Amino acid sequence: MKVHIIEGEAGCRFAAERPCAAVVVDALRASATAAALLEHNAEALLITRTVADAFALKERFPDALLYGERGGVPPDGFDYGNSPEESAHASGKRVVFTTTTGAGRLLQAGDATPILMGTTVNAVSVVQYLLKAAATEVVLIPAGLMDAPEFDAQEDRAAAAYIAMTLCERHEAVTWGAGHDEFLNYRTRIAKDGLEALFLSAPHADKLRAIDREADVYACARTNIYAAVPVVCERHGMYAVVRDGHKQTHDVE
Repeated sequence: MKVHIIEGEAGCRFAAERPCAAVVVDALRASATAAALLEHNAEALLITRTVADAFALKERFPDALLYGERGGVPPDGFDYGNSPEESAHASGKRVVFTTTTGAGRLLQAGDATPILMGTTVNAVSVVQYLLKAAATEVVLIPAGLMDAPEFDAQEDRAAAAYIAMTLCERHEAVTWGAGHDEFLNYRTRIAKDGLEALFLSAPHADKLRAIDREADVYACARTNIYAAVPVVCERHGMYAVVRDGHKQTHDVE
């Protein structure tokens, strides 16, 4: 298996053009929230880019719950935000989910196959899914911040490195493409400082503190607490249907 770590839009474009397996790593918080929602038995996630599209989907699926954020907080009219701590409310429900960056990155990955959302909270399950799928090439995509390529998404890069470390531990024949030096850098930093410290010192953590959501940083920095693997199973124009990779069986309607 060949592994790449390529951040942001460039990583999505790489995955779409190959196409290869893509793992969108939005560690604070979309990837963790998506995994938590499915872990708590959400029926499906309908992931869309804009708030307007989210409300349009709510009209089409009135039983759905609206989850997501803009500026870190739920848009007016949403049921819940972008927090794994609020995920239990979605049990048995369809969820419409939109976020500033993670949702957009998922859709930017285009025709990559498969497209997953992964981070530290489900790293082992993500790796198990990739191995079971016999993926031969994988790009781990630290999400960054949509439309702000200069933003230091330290937690996304650390989480991507952690997934890559897990993959290397469980697969003997890993080779490297882009991002190997960054992987080695973050592997050293994780060993020295720990994942939680890297999350807590990330600029995005400061943004969450400013809106009184520091608890989400701790929740998202945990490792391997979820078995669920968010995987795109259908695409419908403005949205993608995401289910647990172990349970991709039913149509949306």
